[in-house]
Amino acid sequence: MRTNRIGTAGFLTLVAALALLPVVNDSRSFLIVMTQICIFAIFAMSYDILLGYTGIVSFGHCMFFGIGAYTSGIMLERLGPSVGTLILSVLAGMVLSALLSYIVGMLSLRLKSHFYAMLTLAFSGLLLVLAEKWRSLTNGNDGFTFPIPSAMKDRTVLYLTALAVMAAIFLLLRRFTQSPVGRVLQAIRENEQRAESLGYEIVHYKVMATVVAGMAASLSGSLYVLTLRFVNTTVFGMDMTLNALLMTIIGGVGTLYGAIIGASLIEWAHHGLSELAKFHPIFERWIIFFGLLYILVVLLFPAGIVGTLRSWIGTRGGGRPGRDRKAACRPVRKEEAG
Repeated sequence: MRTNRIGTAGFLTLVAALALLPVVNDSRSFLIVMTQICIFAIFAMSYDILLGYTGIVSFGHCMFFGIGAYTSGIMLERLGPSVGTLILSVLAGMVLSALLSYIVGMLSLRLKSHFYAMLTLAFSGLLLVLAEKWRSLTNGNDGFTFPIPSAMKDRTVLYLTALAVMAAIFLLLRRFTQSPVGRVLQAIRENEQRAESLGYEIVHYKVMATVVAGMAASLSGSLYVLTLRFVNTTVFGMDMTLNALLMTIIGGVGTLYGAIIGASLIEWAHHGLSELAKFHPIFERWIIFFGLLYILVVLLFPAGIVGTLRSWIGTRGGGRPGRDRKAACRPVRKEEAG
């Protein structure tokens, strides 16, 4: 408990320091990158709930991101750019994502894990086609622009808002993963058959994880389109899911901190390589260098940055990381988990 309090205090101190960054550097490009980091950190944390804490692989996680993006964009365009409309659109996107994740989960999570992965991919493709064809609502591939509340037009305000939301989501998700339910999810990840033999309704807990992850992903999609003031079908693209997957793996699965670190590394790498393209044409193929960077990180940090550092610290301190991990995710009594 004391360790958790120290970790929370350290995280909040870091957030407070990040909130002061606009005082040090208020350039537009810097604030845009920092805002994107906060937004994609939320998206990556939502994916980490599935992959890192429950052991569920999703190929269509972008559908929840896209639902949040389109819901906010459409409601702001149709109802006007007020703060109330913005909040309502965010909540509406989260509710729609929760319903869809529940339906997809109930349809597929009773089967093998790869069925869920393929079904999410099919649903995300279906939503992509729907967004392309329903031009009266989405304007197809061309997308549409929409107004945002005047307060959010200030890049500093938008950055601080994204930072505050990221911090709140991190604390909520960490509380979720450390709760009895979260410990059951980790037990499912480690040994699903054993958890089921202890009397846990595996599907019940898996669906709960997908609903939580879907709602968080929808929130990140709503924030994402606020930075662009524009939305099109790219929010349903496979690239979005791959970004979340890479951020989670690079940072370290099952850590939440890793999602933030992974998002920071990828966004700054993308920005830095794009800037270098101004000086030499070779950097226009930044995706090649990005791939090399990813390979390098995976070779140096096979368990992700956070996971590998924890392993090093545990080894040097005489601990046994593998044993500690199993103890941490030991399932609680069924009556305690609810």
